[in-house]
Amino acid sequence: MSPHQENCRGRSISSREHRINSDIRVREVRLIDEKGEQLGVFPTREALRIAYERGYDLVEVAPQADPPVCRLVDYGKYLYERNKRQREARKAQKQVDVKEIRFRPKTADHDLTVKIKQARKFLAEGATVRVRVRFRGREITHKEIAVEQLNRIAQELQDVASIDKPPAMEGRTMLMVLTPSGK
Repeated sequence: MSPHQENCRGRSISSREHRINSDIRVREVRLIDEKGEQLGVFPTREALRIAYERGYDLVEVAPQADPPVCRLVDYGKYLYERNKRQREARKAQKQVDVKEIRFRPKTADHDLTVKIKQARKFLAEGATVRVRVRFRGREITHKEIAVEQLNRIAQELQDVASIDKPPAMEGRTMLMVLTPSGK
């Protein structure tokens, strides 16, 4: 099977997704016309002849069915409309933003309050917030300071967020993940 073939209008079309026209190698197919009405079961040659007479391509849309289901469509237009529907579906999906707040165990209380306000703003926008405490040098021996800071942040944001991942060590950082709550 070649990667390209010609449809009934002489245009070259890639046929990797669907078998079309002469690539359909079964004895008989269930045929659906261009309006979506079922015409019945036909030998493949007869279905191809009908497609060429009407100026359409014979496209196998359900190869797992018995017999396989084929439609009479303009294959280029069919691919365009299907891709357009997929693009619309992707637009409708909401992308989850992940914002990160970083500080160190020696960060002052006022600076931590500023970070909490920043996290509150991100959560209000619907973003997931990753809170990371980075250790340098011997700071890593005092992990309890980072746990206290992360617990304070979780406590102050409990009205707008829930803990998705509790504080845990990852290398030389302690990490906690907060997601917006549905309140």
